[in-house]
Amino acid sequence: MKFDTPAGQNPIDQLKVVGKPTDRIDGKYKTTGMAPYAYERHDVATNQAYGYVLGAGIAKGRVRRIDMTAAKRAPGVLGIVTTLDHPRMERGMMNAAFLFGGDEVQHYHQAIAVVVAETFEQARAAAFLVKVDYDSKPGKFDLAAEAKGAKPVPGDSGEGSGGNGEERVGDFEGAFAQAPVQFDETYSTADESHAMMEPHATIAAWDGDKVTLWTSNQMIAWGHGSLAKILGVPKENVRLDSPYVGGGFGGKLFVRADAVLAALAAKAVRRPVKVALTRPLVMNNTTHRPATIQRVRIGATKDGIITAIAHESTSGNLPDGDPETAVSQTKLLYAGANRLTAMKLAHLDLPEGNAMRAPGEAPGLMVLEVAMDEMAEKLGMDPVEFRIRNDTQVDPQDPKRPFSHRDLVGCLRLGAEKFGWSKRNAKPGQVRDGQWLVGIGMAAAFRNNMVMKSGARVRLAADGTVTVETDMTDIGTGSYTIIAQTAAEMMGVSLDKVAVRLGDSSFPVSSGSGGQFGGNSSTAGVYAACVKLREAVAQRLGINSADAVFADGQVRAGNRAAPLGEAARQGEVTAEDTIEFGDISKKQQQSTFGAHFVEVGVDAYTGETRVRRMLAVCAAGRILNPKSARSQVIGGMVMGTGAALMEELAVDTKRGFFANHDLAGYEVPVHADIPHQEVVFLDEVDPMSSPMKAKGVGELGICGVGAAVANAVYNATGIRVRDYPITLDKLLDRMPDAA
Repeated sequence: MKFDTPAGQNPIDQLKVVGKPTDRIDGKYKTTGMAPYAYERHDVATNQAYGYVLGAGIAKGRVRRIDMTAAKRAPGVLGIVTTLDHPRMERGMMNAAFLFGGDEVQHYHQAIAVVVAETFEQARAAAFLVKVDYDSKPGKFDLAAEAKGAKPVPGDSGEGSGGNGEERVGDFEGAFAQAPVQFDETYSTADESHAMMEPHATIAAWDGDKVTLWTSNQMIAWGHGSLAKILGVPKENVRLDSPYVGGGFGGKLFVRADAVLAALAAKAVRRPVKVALTRPLVMNNTTHRPATIQRVRIGATKDGIITAIAHESTSGNLPDGDPETAVSQTKLLYAGANRLTAMKLAHLDLPEGNAMRAPGEAPGLMVLEVAMDEMAEKLGMDPVEFRIRNDTQVDPQDPKRPFSHRDLVGCLRLGAEKFGWSKRNAKPGQVRDGQWLVGIGMAAAFRNNMVMKSGARVRLAADGTVTVETDMTDIGTGSYTIIAQTAAEMMGVSLDKVAVRLGDSSFPVSSGSGGQFGGNSSTAGVYAACVKLREAVAQRLGINSADAVFADGQVRAGNRAAPLGEAARQGEVTAEDTIEFGDISKKQQQSTFGAHFVEVGVDAYTGETRVRRMLAVCAAGRILNPKSARSQVIGGMVMGTGAALMEELAVDTKRGFFANHDLAGYEVPVHADIPHQEVVFLDEVDPMSSPMKAKGVGELGICGVGAAVANAVYNATGIRVRDYPITLDKLLDRMPDAA
């Protein structure tokens, strides 16, 4: 199915199943421990052995020699595969670092060997007996030191943010110099880890020259192709199976060392092998969100109209990596005739920087939305009103290109009303609740809406059951449920008559899970397949498909009605299709919007910050399942709070690694840290987006919320911190008198 014109009236608009707050159909399996994650697939292959991965002990140089003598003699050891056994292997899709092979070390904890034994404990014990000799070389590990020589480079997050190294509209420098009110500040954000609960894990088994990997991966088609390329085998000889993923946040978009080494180890010992990366390897061997240094300049008239805006960001990565695309939202969020955005990249020898939930917008809005508050204060304006005054209904870089649907102002106004913004004391440090200094802050939220080609297969059985098969993944987002809702709505059956099978590379290729494109795109693919199934059913029943009504488990046309399952009485009815999107998104800019409001308390004696309540108002097209969508948004709000207050990978700038590489040293917030969260979805549809008239919402919740927290801390204390996260040491010596 080609989607190249706006969606008209269709069966989804009935909203009998779609749009209803629905419990996740996989929830009962996950809450009872019956949902098997990758490392727990004990039943898929017999006689599984255990692999333990060794990471390089240097950050740059080469492996000179690996002595395995003692390790091979250790109890239970079945085999050892080392990086010196293989030439450098091909990189997979979007990998900046090589995952295995050869003697070169690009970053600390790059995989150099896997030890295989009968038990995990035996493999781990033997791994510590492996002796490695290195030739170490000096590396570049300090972003601040390398930023001075960074050059503008193009970059693409693969998730709707990116662009040229430098982009200009009008004359920024001239307009800024002439602006009556000027703002110019520099900020920094930290390296961050995905810190997902489930580590990267894979079980691999060979059957002749074919390999199956039961793994934890967000993008099955990408992983499928990448593994075939890395292993040097035909694509048809590789199968990936990933029905449940215990969190990814972008860290499992691309193949990592666990999958490659499980496959190599299984081939070497001729047995199925399971591999899970230890937490230090999750932090240092996989990917992370790169740190940034960002400069924002805003020029405005005295009545608050922006005439010039510039946003420049510098980040670091391996030589073949991309910059963090932190300036992209600034191209689209606010009006202003004269504009400058720039992305600069410093080459660092740290582990690979790559996509983490809302790459680009999360750290970019962390800075832009604090700068907007600072500029509002300079102007003597209310921060909400300042943003409303600079709203735009067209792409500021191309005024002939309107937004398909944009209601940022509606989000801001409703959020301010519901949160009690009018009661806020604009003067910082004035509100006390016992020992707590209390402050309120806000920020706008923005993320582009992406759609991706997505396919599905649907089957109708004689009992009226509809089965959906697609390689779409469920990473805790509720994919099983919204796909089932879509099929139920299209085929006119109740939810319990739909079965959904996900995450297998033998199924039709879907969009996969990432970039908040998964829900909208994958359900649109199911919609397309169901359109074909409806046509096939009508043909079997001798009904004109244009006249057929699918409802209550029946197919009706005029005075005739037949049970849906009757069409499959002579055999299963199967249909398959793929939604393909034309250039409709080029004609109108598709984005999602929101407003975050946050109240914090800061202990007047210790500087401890506690979030007291949060509100997000979101405009993101049709919400397919308000219950799971709310969960996605509040999860993003929690993650954004972490970026604002605690999350930071501490770089050892001498040795080139992240020192706090476990969940004891790398602190993340949890829902218990935030006593009250509220989410409101504006009632809207966007027919320019897809037949579902939906948009992505999974990452909108993290966009801007960190800035709202930072602005609330400033309102509480009068201390403006521009180096995130806002830890105690950045507040204590500047706190107002506690008495």
